[in-house]
Amino acid sequence: MSSVLTVANLLTVLRLILIPVFVVAAHDKKFAWALGVFFIAAITDGLDGLVARAFNQKTPLGAILDPMADKLLLVTAFVVLTMQNFTLTPPIPFWLTATVISRDVFIVLGALVINMTTGFSSFRPSLPGKVNTFVQITMIVFFLAANAFNLFTRFLPLVFYVTLAMTIFSGLHYVWHANRLMNEQEQKDSGERSE
Repeated sequence: MSSVLTVANLLTVLRLILIPVFVVAAHDKKFAWALGVFFIAAITDGLDGLVARAFNQKTPLGAILDPMADKLLLVTAFVVLTMQNFTLTPPIPFWLTATVISRDVFIVLGALVINMTTGFSSFRPSLPGKVNTFVQITMIVFFLAANAFNLFTRFLPLVFYVTLAMTIFSGLHYVWHANRLMNEQEQKDSGERSE
């Protein structure tokens, strides 16, 4: 049990717990609170990985829970802030939310199909994927700040398009990245068989 209840895993669980708190704050149009909650949740995203590496707290549970918490936080934020009458500014455009969610669904389904047909499961995050997560988190922070304090409002369209571009690019890159990982694994297996 002690190997499961690590500080890194507890930070990930905290992020999951903060998601409904964020939703309630956004629903009640308490955007300063929503911004604070989302910001704390986003910080735990960086902290749990840092703690896991620094104190050797990497666990199988954490490997599953951490990306799941990341995606759940971001997808929830995008869906809630796209709803009409939830925000003081115009909501996040539907086309952006649809693209963000479609990218993640495409990657998950693609990985599932590859695993079922080839048995390959060694998918690793890509650098553009990490940058994409950072860009999406930053966009949500900008959007909440615009609603809470009337900041960055005129920059929101630019931020939306940058997020769209990074989402599409990282999704296309991951196709190449997954193909490269599979080729590396195939070459490694061929080398082991030839020895």
